[in-house]
Amino acid sequence: MPKANPSPAKAQAEQALPPSYEEAVQELEALLAKLESGQLPLDQLLHHYQRGASLLAYCRERLAAIETQISVLDEGALKPWDGA
Repeated sequence: MPKANPSPAKAQAEQALPPSYEEAVQELEALLAKLESGQLPLDQLLHHYQRGASLLAYCRERLAAIETQISVLDEGALKPWDGA
């Protein structure tokens, strides 16, 4: 059975993620500004929403991975950061 082609909006939302957390956050902020403007046509609104959801999931995964690494480095006991 042939595989259905994803919609153009979904295919674009699944495009490669940025190489860093910081770049993903910047793109997510830009998408949010466009979404909040209320000026996007419906098809672009859907595309931006899907891309934003992908970026948000990526950022959450990166944060969770870093928290795990810090926990391991601190031998399972997270230490308060004093900012110094």
